[in-house]
Amino acid sequence: MQSAPLHDRVLAFLNAHGWIGPLLLRLVFGYFWLETGWAKLNNLAFFTERFVEWGIPWPALSATVCAGTEFVGGALIMLGLATRLTMLPMIFNMLVALAVVVLPGISTLDEFVELDEVLYVAVFVWLLFAGPGRASLDHLIARRAGTATLAAA
Repeated sequence: MQSAPLHDRVLAFLNAHGWIGPLLLRLVFGYFWLETGWAKLNNLAFFTERFVEWGIPWPALSATVCAGTEFVGGALIMLGLATRLTMLPMIFNMLVALAVVVLPGISTLDEFVELDEVLYVAVFVWLLFAGPGRASLDHLIARRAGTATLAAA
């Protein structure tokens, strides 16, 4: 009996373990946002002053909502819980940061695509469309409800 070529075995392994990529991304990216939100919540006076400098309306409320969104959103991303719903405020948060804080200082396409915020939005959009993956609470809940294909591949 002849074994399958190496590239077929590698592809089979990767396909069988495809859940690792989304899990790793969610854990690292989610922790980043959890930590960022926590730091802002614990230094809210300074963060509010930044919102005042940037001319953001209702700076105290806006800073609190922004920090809370990052903190709670980061935790939910890590858990893979309400992932697609969570992406909506996370995307909004980043679009506001881009529009108000970052884009006024950008003049070329190269500068734009090198922005961290653009990468963040791209990952959020990917999670919105792709879902959290099989190793997530969303997938577990959907599987128990009999709708696992809706939660993630």
